Amino acid sequence: MDDDEKGKQFLKLIDDQNNYQWSIVAKLSALIDSKWNSVELKTELESLVEKHFKITKELNSLDVDSSTL
Repeated sequence: MDDDEKGKQFLKLIDDQNNYQWSIVAKLSALIDSKWNSVELKTELESLVEKHFKITKELNSLDVDSSTL
């Protein structure tokens, strides 16, 4: 992957990561409002956290060779 492609991928991943972060906060707030009793919200939150983790891992792998984006 050349630097231009890597930069575009990096920006897309950052945008996706940000969207998941906002979704996680929204679901967590709703879960707190439910007094932690919503199994559906817990499941959705687990899924969002897993997706955020995968994106973060992919972001980190873009810079494995210590290259500059």
